Amino acid sequence: MPCEFVALMVAFAPLFSKPVFRHAQVLLMGAILAPRKRTVTSALRVMGKSQDEHFQNYHRVLNRALWSGLAASQILLSLLVSAFAPTGTLIMGLDDTIERRRGEKIKALGIYRDPVRSSHSHFVKASGLRWLSLMLLCEIPWAGRVWALPFLTALCPSERYCHERGRAHRKLTDRARQMLLLAARWLPEREIIVTADSSFAALELLDSVRSEVTVVTRLRLDAALYEPLAPRPHGQVGRPRKAGKRLPTLQAMAEDRKTRWQKLKVTNWYGEGERVVEIVSRTCVWYHRGLPPVPIRFVLVRDPQEKFSTQALLSTKLAAEPCEILAWFVRRWQMEVTFEEVRAHLGVETQRQWSDLAIARTTPCLLGLHSLISLLAARLLKQQPLPARGAAWYAKRSATFSDTIAFVRRFLWSHQHFQMSATEANMIKIPRSLLERLTETLCYAA
Repeated sequence: MPCEFVALMVAFAPLFSKPVFRHAQVLLMGAILAPRKRTVTSALRVMGKSQDEHFQNYHRVLNRALWSGLAASQILLSLLVSAFAPTGTLIMGLDDTIERRRGEKIKALGIYRDPVRSSHSHFVKASGLRWLSLMLLCEIPWAGRVWALPFLTALCPSERYCHERGRAHRKLTDRARQMLLLAARWLPEREIIVTADSSFAALELLDSVRSEVTVVTRLRLDAALYEPLAPRPHGQVGRPRKAGKRLPTLQAMAEDRKTRWQKLKVTNWYGEGERVVEIVSRTCVWYHRGLPPVPIRFVLVRDPQEKFSTQALLSTKLAAEPCEILAWFVRRWQMEVTFEEVRAHLGVETQRQWSDLAIARTTPCLLGLHSLISLLAARLLKQQPLPARGAAWYAKRSATFSDTIAFVRRFLWSHQHFQMSATEANMIKIPRSLLERLTETLCYAA
């Protein structure tokens, strides 16, 4: 195998036994080179092992072999941080996606709202598996923009699946709490900012992780906000209050003509370049009866051009500036791009495993493959630039993930291991002059 590929895979070698590691490398390279479905058999075919009588050993890497996906995620995160974000604050994204699958043997299936096909006025259901993914949001040098690189993905089984097996159903926010605390434990010396959508704007989640990571997410315009609690007078008896005076809702603040809006220029606004918005920001306490109070800084945003409705963001880091909060949150859109890319280029939703363990491993591996390809490209691009493939009707300014995977595939195919001809083949190169003369002779004879 190419030495660059082996050098990258050596970091994962302690997770496997020697036979399993050899099979895992074949599957990984086959998953990169396979053009369509990402099944085990398609990976074996592209690697030239379609006649291997012991093909079942490659299936066992996913459905039976002993190795830890959690430990692999920790190693992958360390490689990504070293390559793309060695210093400074780490910005991560948290989001869930639905893998559309059908089949009686896939036990963790559920019926969920399809976020791609649904809209505010049209609700579409989809049968599939729900995955929660944590990604590193960082600048990619050859792309000239932020990419979302997955490193930790967890299966969130349906509530029916848990009830049938007598297990307590864990909500999406419960699994998010575990993943965020894991990331903080793996990188204790780095400051971590996590951006997420409104599904994770839950007081219990924010309260449990705010001492370890900073969370930036959307905030409801009708949320109950309060002033910070004043110091308790000496000698006062009774149960202490949890929040101060109630504040007007964000909806009322947005409609109040006395509200003073401040103009702010945001760069890289969802791929549109610079965008001027109007904001209002302050610190307060978000509290609901029966739930813990959480100090936050909110940013109320409206568009002077009225192209989008007024919305609000929150940050559990009170000292954060509004421009920082907006810049962090705008990066979240790159996660949707990654979900689309792994479907288009890495075959997510084309797997055919039905074993519980294989299902729980395959999709996280394919999402992690997006990051591994980026790491391999970063090592190869130290020697040569990455060309952006364009067309007469599509001029690219910078390389995309399709260019990156094509570049990595070209490198792997050009390696001697994948050459179809032997090194000492009985062939010679015909000079062009001799070839032209031979062609003229054949045409005259005809």
